Amino acid sequence: MKTISKITIGLATTALLMIGCGSGSNATPANEATAKPKISEEALSYRNTSLYTEKGTTVPVALYCTDAPGTSKKIKRAFQDAPPMIPHDTDGMLPIKKGNNQCLSCHMPDVASSMGATPIPQSHFLDMRPVNKIVDGKLVKGVDNLQNQVSIKKISDVYPGRFNCSQCHAPQANAKLVTENKFQPQYISKDGAYRSHWNEVVTDDLDTLGKDSSVTAKDVANENSPAGKPLFGH
Repeated sequence: MKTISKITIGLATTALLMIGCGSGSNATPANEATAKPKISEEALSYRNTSLYTEKGTTVPVALYCTDAPGTSKKIKRAFQDAPPMIPHDTDGMLPIKKGNNQCLSCHMPDVASSMGATPIPQSHFLDMRPVNKIVDGKLVKGVDNLQNQVSIKKISDVYPGRFNCSQCHAPQANAKLVTENKFQPQYISKDGAYRSHWNEVVTDDLDTLGKDSSVTAKDVANENSPAGKPLFGH
């Protein structure tokens, strides 16, 4: 009899505990109904304004440099051999058009020193586009890409692909960044912050089939490729 009573009491206690746990998990905190979101929708915007309208929203004023060419301070390059940014006023110089590139009047190598300007590097006087021909209705390529061949020719004028200076070089504004850039460049050369050395190494490592190369004859024949050998007899 005592054993039955102990079992009954144990079952009753277990049931009460289960009911208590179940009711506790479904209980609604007293302050849940009045709880406020910790982050507002306005705070999700970089400008801390409404996401649903531009009314009443103003953006920070971006003040571009007004220093005349030759009088401004050079801007550090973003990284080694990065295109330098424009530190002077560009009013009346942009957009660059065919027959009207005022950048060349100061930055050509033969006059840059006397103008106090950064000279256009030699890399801008290289034509790396191979000349292809059509022979008997078939394309004859100027170089064999599968043989890692390249075409590099020195020219006297700025290469047409680099004529539009503003595609890489841009004027800078004194504006507050919405997100701070914490990138820290590591310059390989001592003067890498203000001078490019790319033209000095542009042809380095192009001899991929040389004696010091890791490319093998089988690589050239594409025998190691899972896709098989290339077509057209290469």
